[in-house]
Amino acid sequence: MHEWALAEAVVSSVDRIIQEHEGRRVLEVQVRVGELQRIEMDVFRQGLSIHLEERPYGFEVFHFETDKASFRCNRCAREWLLEDVPDLGEDELEAIHFLPEAAHVYLRCPECGSPDFQLTAGRGVRIASVDLEGSA
Repeated sequence: MHEWALAEAVVSSVDRIIQEHEGRRVLEVQVRVGELQRIEMDVFRQGLSIHLEERPYGFEVFHFETDKASFRCNRCAREWLLEDVPDLGEDELEAIHFLPEAAHVYLRCPECGSPDFQLTAGRGVRIASVDLEGSA
């Protein structure tokens, strides 16, 4: 389950930030989850809870947001979201999750039809911010 490994990585990163800031208390952690990451949020949350058992901060400080998958055409500069693509099935989404380059097989620019585009957002899991007590 990659959700548990992701949870462990998030907790380790927060631990490192606390250490760099002399053990200040964690008030809030904003976590951004890419739409194409396709993680099971319940499993991810459970993993975080387990990894947080011995920590001086708890699950309640974590807040989650989804980074929508967005693309930019290299040919015509059109930008679009994954939700703008009709008829994209579970098999295609799973293929794109495991191999982002597969998006070029399944997606085309809605403006010019080109398969030459960049994924500009919506991959990975990242810590967007950590608010610590006494931080300015």
